Amino acid sequence: MAGFWKRLLPKRFRKKGVTIPVIRLHGAIMAGGSQFKQTLNLATVAPMLDKAFSKKEAPVVAIAINSPGGSPVQSRLIFQRIRALAEEKDKKVLMFVEDVAASGGYMIALAGDEIFADPTSIVGSIGVVSGGFGFPELLRKIGIERRVYTAGENKVILDPFQPEKEGDIEYLKSLQLEIHKVFIDMVKMRRGERLVDDATIFSGLFWSGLRGVDLGLVDGLGDMREVLKRRYGKDAQLELIGSARTLFGRRVPGVFGAGKAGEIAAGAAAGLAAGIEEKALWSRYGL
Repeated sequence: MAGFWKRLLPKRFRKKGVTIPVIRLHGAIMAGGSQFKQTLNLATVAPMLDKAFSKKEAPVVAIAINSPGGSPVQSRLIFQRIRALAEEKDKKVLMFVEDVAASGGYMIALAGDEIFADPTSIVGSIGVVSGGFGFPELLRKIGIERRVYTAGENKVILDPFQPEKEGDIEYLKSLQLEIHKVFIDMVKMRRGERLVDDATIFSGLFWSGLRGVDLGLVDGLGDMREVLKRRYGKDAQLELIGSARTLFGRRVPGVFGAGKAGEIAAGAAAGLAAGIEEKALWSRYGL
């Protein structure tokens, strides 16, 4: 209907060029979120995706990705939602890497029909990592006795207050290998023959955008505005799709909202912990 009324307007009043919806996905990928810490997950991203893909006259949806990774589940959920909407709405998706699209960030980038990066962007890190700290001697030294009661011999597997067990490590690694295989299969499915025959691609290494083109992880170099103007005309308009906001202008952080004092304090603590974890993710790539 909008197209009908648009055609009735004199040419001098019509907007020149196509309007391309743009989404910017920035940050570590983690389930949850709060008013104290914004994270990338399906709950926070889905409304923007729905809005962008609802633009009927747009020939393409452009997505800028800047993420060091995080939750493989949330990364895959976002990837699947983008692909489902692209097929449902019959739209092409162009991905543009900013500083980094590594690990889960690159998994999301795979949703693009084409991936572009800056020569100095970081891409790749196709692997799985788990980390933590062990404190087997701490409680004994400070005179605290740990008491844990379980039904099920493996309920305290990888307990940081107990010495590492070889069987626990082997089990964790078996899970990592399963997740890694899912990631590898996604890369092969989406990148296909564009990938070069190089065993290091799936080793967890990461590269510059320039090297990413050589390996087939990236299709080309260039920034979003330049690429879109070149492909869709100099009069193409870029429309940034933002996340939903509250009455007071704050972004809606997923399904969380302001609560009582105790809930707010808990949210602040969770936000601090998430911030530390996110900082560790970024620092892996020197950012």
